Amino acid sequence: MTPRPTCFDVSITDRVAHIRFNRPDQFNSFTPQVWDELPAIVREIDRNAQARVIVVSSTGKHFTAGMDLAVFTQPDGIASAGAQDPHLRAERFRHDLTRLQNAFTCLDQARIPVIVCVQGGCIGAGVDMISACDIRFATKDAFFCIAEINIGMTADVGTFPRLCRLLPDGWVRQIAYTGERLPAPRARDLGLVNEVFETQEAMLDHAMAIAREIASKSPLAVTGSKAMINYARDHTIADGLDYIGVWNAAMLSGPHMAEAFKAKAEKREGNFPDLLPLKEKGI
Repeated sequence: MTPRPTCFDVSITDRVAHIRFNRPDQFNSFTPQVWDELPAIVREIDRNAQARVIVVSSTGKHFTAGMDLAVFTQPDGIASAGAQDPHLRAERFRHDLTRLQNAFTCLDQARIPVIVCVQGGCIGAGVDMISACDIRFATKDAFFCIAEINIGMTADVGTFPRLCRLLPDGWVRQIAYTGERLPAPRARDLGLVNEVFETQEAMLDHAMAIAREIASKSPLAVTGSKAMINYARDHTIADGLDYIGVWNAAMLSGPHMAEAFKAKAEKREGNFPDLLPLKEKGI
């Protein structure tokens, strides 16, 4: 069991987990604690099969202001002086950065879908984060900003490897080079977000409705769909076709399909088993 988080509220209802940033006074910036708590929460939900969908939202005016300066300035921070040898510092920086990258990669690698709801500013590390989610919704006042260029650095926690597959190349380059804001309506037109809403309440209501709909489906079929989509994204068409054949040869479930057909005929929700919890390494 992970320690009680200090930066997030977590609830699970109707097989939907809701992870909510809860540091509105600090604009939900990514402090050192956030980088530890978020992956711990996601992995516990995913590995223990506690829910079938994760919804991530935030509180206050902005979704997140991005990286908190403490990550750079604290004594053992990622940019702290440490060893005087610049090559040794660089080697340690690489490993420290990998830990931050993995905090978002866990969203991409989770067996269950992750839906993210953005209000106000989604800045810097926030863009890295939402790029690793499955489905993105936004309020009409939301905006996305690759702010790293404005502080003299290149975004390095996941923005470019993922955003380049979500937005046209020219738009990624424009917002990366200028640091300008990409408004939610334009982000929707470009395909970064699925829908834009008048209010945060309307957005959350819609996100939860979508999450409950996903949760009503066969978890095995849903996780298979996510695995296939991710694999197709990272491989050739031929490789994707081959892998889906291997997957379904092993995991196509006749009983789950029969229950889906029966539930549809009887106009009721299907009764599907949850995914099994995963064992920890070495057990």
